[in-house]
Amino acid sequence: MVHLVLFTPAGVFFLIFACGFAYDRRLIRNGVYLFFALLFLFVGLVGEVLQVSVRAAGALFAVPFLLLPPMMLVLAVFLIVNGVTMLRREGRSLANLLSLAAGVGIILFLGLQVLADDTGWKPLELVMAPVTGVLSYVSFLFTCFLLYSFVYGRIGHRGRHAVDFVVVLGSGLVGGSRVPPLLAARLERGRTAFDAERAKGRDPMLLTSGGQGPDEDLPEAHAMADYLIAAGVPADRILIEDKSRTTQENLRFSKALMQDRKADYRALVVTNNFHVMRAAQIARKEKVMAQVIGSPTARYFWPSATIREFVAVFLSHRVLNLGICALLAVIGVVLAL
Repeated sequence: MVHLVLFTPAGVFFLIFACGFAYDRRLIRNGVYLFFALLFLFVGLVGEVLQVSVRAAGALFAVPFLLLPPMMLVLAVFLIVNGVTMLRREGRSLANLLSLAAGVGIILFLGLQVLADDTGWKPLELVMAPVTGVLSYVSFLFTCFLLYSFVYGRIGHRGRHAVDFVVVLGSGLVGGSRVPPLLAARLERGRTAFDAERAKGRDPMLLTSGGQGPDEDLPEAHAMADYLIAAGVPADRILIEDKSRTTQENLRFSKALMQDRKADYRALVVTNNFHVMRAAQIARKEKVMAQVIGSPTARYFWPSATIREFVAVFLSHRVLNLGICALLAVIGVVLAL
């Protein structure tokens, strides 16, 4: 009975996660349930070890806390190096600076925390206490986001209904009319999904979605369709949505086209792997009957892009998240006084 009680919280959170996943796999809060399920599973394992050896249980429990500072330092160095690579290959922009900024921010935080602990300087402690609380909350959410993005990206679309449409989201052209590698990866992933459905005896359509930017010679959707036709996709199995400018419009306008052809359609939406979770969130908001799959992205591009996606998801619940951050900051100041 003692052993069962140790794992009860983990079992409860796994059950909540399973129910949420079954209800709608696109719910980002499923990641929070999964995180707590794994956390309490670890606590249960520590409790099991405690029955055998107090010293071993103490060591096992201490490992995450001992590893956290060096892991943060390694992460910071990685992000800085990656940020420099990002700037060299993609050019200077706010989005491309995110990895570098995050790495520098971690180094700065660790340095100031050590300084506050060593000096006991009250003004610095009053600054670091709320910052630590807010960063802990944001780090927790980011961990849940990464965890569930990993899970959803691998099993989010499996075991679902037959697919009527494979929707490929646009991401911009180069030279006014050429499909860049990032978009080509999406198109190839979409073509693979399209071929897989046809191999099962189904007859889906490939829907390219993307309007014309101010520096483009034609709508993205047309260039995407030309790419697919050149790759061997029958022209009569391609549907074009060429008015959208944002991911939200991609999905909203594509939904209208799909509903015109089949009211009870089922779809797969294709984007890059770093964009999967936010695209799934938007698809749910727009009531698009689709799961989202991702295409590979260059490794150096992934950290900054993932941070950008997390920030967008975080701000999509800004009232709740900023409210919690404000509360944590106040609590931190009160405790530091």
